[in-house]
Amino acid sequence: GTTNSCVAVLEGGEPKVIPNPEGGRTTPSVVAFKNEEKQVGEVAKRQAITNPNTIISVKRHMGTSHKIEAEGKEYTPQEISAMILQYIKGYAEDYLGEKVEKAVITVPA
Repeated sequence: GTTNSCVAVLEGGEPKVIPNPEGGRTTPSVVAFKNEEKQVGEVAKRQAITNPNTIISVKRHMGTSHKIEAEGKEYTPQEISAMILQYIKGYAEDYLGEKVEKAVITVPA
């Protein structure tokens, strides 16, 4: 979704949502930069009010020429979305105990 992201796997023919590192079923689609360190998900969302380098609702700008600036660097919506996908891929791989090489990505209407 535009606000949250979720990852699931088929187990025994049934979809199972993989919990994020905080145990939630969904991960906020939020990326923050602080002292050149990248934060994604719940951690990024929690400090959004106090950190002006927090990026939210980026998916609404996919496919446009919109640029996002954080800590003096410019990012495209696709780059920020890739950071979110890399993050959820990482915890999916931790859950599965193997590398994820293929995925189906759905986009809300």
